Amino acid sequence: MAQSADPAMEQVLASPHRDADRARDVHRHPAEMLRFFDVQPGMTVVDFWPAGGWFTRVLVPYLGAEGTYIGLNPPVRQGDSAYIQALANYAETLPPQAREWVPQGGARVIGANAPTIPQELAGTADRVLILREIHNMRRANWFHDVVVAARTLLKPDGLLGVEQHRARPDAPASYTLGDNGYQREQDVIALFEAYGFELVARSEINANPRDPADWPQGVWTLPPGYRGTPAENTARRAELDAIGESDRMTLLFRKRP
Repeated sequence: MAQSADPAMEQVLASPHRDADRARDVHRHPAEMLRFFDVQPGMTVVDFWPAGGWFTRVLVPYLGAEGTYIGLNPPVRQGDSAYIQALANYAETLPPQAREWVPQGGARVIGANAPTIPQELAGTADRVLILREIHNMRRANWFHDVVVAARTLLKPDGLLGVEQHRARPDAPASYTLGDNGYQREQDVIALFEAYGFELVARSEINANPRDPADWPQGVWTLPPGYRGTPAENTARRAELDAIGESDRMTLLFRKRP
């Protein structure tokens, strides 16, 4: 089955710069998800915490020369770990990193750290994407700063897309605070509604009914993390491969006044 009926997207997904990423397309559904979020070439799109650049390598070439890609990193505070400290100064570090990730170029690339948003970027974004990061936003106390930054960046009626590991509806609160990766869908919706967003659509693009979503070591038990399962335990890894990556909610919100 083709990833997308969009020739521009098909070209991006097949590009050599994604050779190392392509194996996960079957799990991450980039074409289908960006279509659901109504991301189009020429838009200004905010990507929260690009990290290793998996979606950067899709979005920058897909948005094209008329588009703008804004990588939004989390806040960096005094006393944070060295790992988090390395996320600072994204305005300076992201553009050269993006040139390495996407050597053929594409959209204009801008980096920023929440909560400080340059005034010239306020109200310019068509879309904000928060992909598999709600658990980190909650456990690191970033949620407020990041979502306020998202509202600042978005145009009136701009859309915010969320992909997140999905806990069972009856999962205990102790399991969904962030450290296990999974969040209850009803909780995520309520959080964004409290910050001035209305749910306009939801999709099962990233659903995986094989995932019980109750792993004692969290979502990272599953591929590609395989937490707790060394490489030499090939039988157990095969069992996890048969399950696949996590069950995930896919939600679309609109910024309201």
